[in-house]
Amino acid sequence: MTDAPPTRDAPAQGGMTVPPPSRHPWTPALLGLILLSLIPALLLAVGRVNYERNEKTAALVMDYPAVASQARRFGLEPQALLDRYQKLGVNSVAIYEDVIGNLVQRGEVYLRSGADLKADFPGAAVNPQNVYLRSLKPGVAEGLPARFTIPTRQVQVGGFTWTEWPTDPTFLPTGPNTALISELKAKGYMIVYRPYADDALREPGADWPDVPFIAFNGEEVIGARTPELLEKINERMGKRIPALIEATPQRGLDTLIATHGAARAFSVNPAWQNRLDPITLASKYNLAARERSMRLLYLRPYPTINETEDLLTRTTELLGKSGVKIAEPVITPFTENTTLRLLSLIGPVAALLLLGLSFPLIRLGLLVAAASGALALGLNRFDPYAGGALIAAVTFPALGMVLRRARVTDWFIATGLSLCGVLFVSALGANRDSVLGLEPFRGVGLTLALPLLLVALSFLPRQDLRKTARDIYAAPIKLGDIVVMAAALAVFALVFLRRGNATGASVSDTEARIRQDLQDSLVRPRFKEMAGHPLGLIGLSGALPGYFGAMLILGGVVGQSSILNTFSHFHTPLLISATRCFLGLGIGLIAGLIGIWVIRAALRLWHTYGTRPVNA
Repeated sequence: MTDAPPTRDAPAQGGMTVPPPSRHPWTPALLGLILLSLIPALLLAVGRVNYERNEKTAALVMDYPAVASQARRFGLEPQALLDRYQKLGVNSVAIYEDVIGNLVQRGEVYLRSGADLKADFPGAAVNPQNVYLRSLKPGVAEGLPARFTIPTRQVQVGGFTWTEWPTDPTFLPTGPNTALISELKAKGYMIVYRPYADDALREPGADWPDVPFIAFNGEEVIGARTPELLEKINERMGKRIPALIEATPQRGLDTLIATHGAARAFSVNPAWQNRLDPITLASKYNLAARERSMRLLYLRPYPTINETEDLLTRTTELLGKSGVKIAEPVITPFTENTTLRLLSLIGPVAALLLLGLSFPLIRLGLLVAAASGALALGLNRFDPYAGGALIAAVTFPALGMVLRRARVTDWFIATGLSLCGVLFVSALGANRDSVLGLEPFRGVGLTLALPLLLVALSFLPRQDLRKTARDIYAAPIKLGDIVVMAAALAVFALVFLRRGNATGASVSDTEARIRQDLQDSLVRPRFKEMAGHPLGLIGLSGALPGYFGAMLILGGVVGQSSILNTFSHFHTPLLISATRCFLGLGIGLIAGLIGIWVIRAALRLWHTYGTRPVNA
């Protein structure tokens, strides 16, 4: 593949000649289109920030059965212990739907197995395999069969009327404990209701209490397997809002969210909680509310009251520092402006075309750009907005290093273009589902790998590709080259594996502690940026000889890519991502400038140590 006649090469990067980009006649026009398209993207960003500022409330939701169990272990009344926790910030209680077993515990009904009843009354018409209920509170046992499709019958045994059940009814749901809910509401608690699903229920959802939030149990919502029933549940939700529990996908929940929206909820598995100290757990709740837009912080007490109080004290302290108000969340669905999003789409397309036209080998650049765009659209099922967001995320980190890479100040141009890409990623990728975390950013791995490939391909000299291939094949390789390349591949593999929140590479205890201390005191910058930006600055400075400069420029591309990757988490408030980004830029810039000075000083010392100064 050949292109236009070669022009004079760019200045050497530490002894290595790097071909300059093409200055295509369309470059000014395409840059103009990008700038014009930034206007609607900026308007959308302002709208998103305003929306997120109104969402900075969260409820501390305490699991009532867990509190009741803890209170009884210490000889306390559940309400008294809950009131102690209320003074430390708890403003909400999760109440589960009653089951028949709860009615037995409260003394409202009496349950006997058929075998026991038969032993007491040998001549009675009792089936030993069945279960029998009778009322201790008038009318309770008699009213239960109407709730279910299970066939029952009334029998007279020992002078009492018993309801005979052909199966153990202990765990059949019987509706809300209205007395408890009314008592808690009177004390100022917000209620999160947790109903149970059971195929035997005749009218599930018909008697739900008047509460703001519903948190379903298990892996599916009630009615998820039956479209007609799910539609009824959707109607019976009324003004109630379903809880979207992180890392707990529930079948059928998307149908309810489409109508009612959702409140993001964060909870910790009890087994995991008991492995964490209260201070560490409080940090996680704070992070969830501040940086992941969790509106319901679902709490369970520790085995001891002191530990639980430490958790609540630290959590409320951290939430206060983060500006998150403990109150009943008011949920407003995020809405998109289709016209502004459509106008914003122009920017990434223009940037992708400009990237292709700026390669030394223009035809190669256009081919690679077209393939990148097709890949981004394909990964996003040809959704133009999601595909456009991914195009922006892979194009803008590379664009600056392709357009200009001759001096340290070019880092600022690259960073500016990456920040432009941030606005496009937010404008095109942020919608109601992605802000809730329901619609993940597709192509996260590409945001780190593809910009590197694009910049690396732009290093190819302006000559026939066949000659370049022969030159690379015939190039002598030293042992040092192999060591350096292996180290570079290992570093990139580590960065790639540790992308996102759940990764294939573990975090050391020391790093985990540093991360926690940083996120408790301020927004934690991303380590990829704090390392990548100095590498880019050092590479652009030409301080290192040979191919080291080009390799460090590629390291700088990782830092630029991480900027866009940071903003691809749409459930994180935009200003939080911006704070993280600018902290990384500031630290990276300072470290890079210091690194340039140290490397130049070290190289001077290396070359001059042991030599005698020449007398004038």
